[in-house]
Amino acid sequence: MTLSVRTVAVAAVLGAALTGCAGGAGAPQGAGQARMGTPAGSGPAGASTPSASASSSASPQAGAPDRVPTLAPGPGGLTPVFERARQRTEKTVALTFDADMTSDQGPRAASGERFDNPELIATLRRLKVPSTVFMTGRWAEEYPDQAKAIGTDPNFEIANHSYSHHAFKSPCYGLPALDAPAARADVDRAFAAFKKAGAVNTVPYFRFPGGCYDDQALRALTPAKVTAVQWDVVSGDAFAKDPDAVAEQVLAGVKPGSVVVMHCTHSAAPVTEPAIEKIVPELRKRGYRFVKVSELMGK
Repeated sequence: MTLSVRTVAVAAVLGAALTGCAGGAGAPQGAGQARMGTPAGSGPAGASTPSASASSSASPQAGAPDRVPTLAPGPGGLTPVFERARQRTEKTVALTFDADMTSDQGPRAASGERFDNPELIATLRRLKVPSTVFMTGRWAEEYPDQAKAIGTDPNFEIANHSYSHHAFKSPCYGLPALDAPAARADVDRAFAAFKKAGAVNTVPYFRFPGGCYDDQALRALTPAKVTAVQWDVVSGDAFAKDPDAVAEQVLAGVKPGSVVVMHCTHSAAPVTEPAIEKIVPELRKRGYRFVKVSELMGK
């Protein structure tokens, strides 16, 4: 693929509009310094290491994978943040997909706007690409059959992207902000929505809407015993119209151990599926192996 500098630049600006309804280029607005925890099982003595079975009402339901790698809490017990594998020589990469839908978008879905992307999921299955879907609880409520199908397919794991897709830190691309008690309740409500839909391949990972967080947001999540998952590669698929530009941006950014952020929301990211058709064979040609976040976090 040969793209002009202008085309790639435009794609970068559009593609940095993370998590569907967010906008802006560069790093997530207001994102805090990543606080890398310690992989489960290798933390300092006495460190509390969250696990799928240790969480309370925010826990993935029974039937989820028995032991999923998590990170030990960061400084002061803050929720740990994972961005990229520590082991950076093995050519592994995690493609992650945000299934975005805010709590007030029901009327738009009822009028025919597509917040799902079954064509993308079908392509990932066909290409045998293990993937992590960061799903909002509202999305699972709108598309319960799809949430169940994804959440019972061993090719996928479902992680938490909040229930409402409201911000956990303000400002964050104009998203309404939640206070600490509401933020924790929002996470719990999302896990409950996955359970109600029948998804079992859920993992104790969380992605902040808009990628925006600070110490206060990390502290609000501490009782949920989740590991926050960010990324090191922005795909550029949000609001993009050129799949070649999206593919070029991903291929230029991927390094061993990378986490790529993409979207499973057709109305806001309509070219993700054709971009995947280009990204997957090229990365495999370069020797990369696709893994879920849970495998990458364990490295």
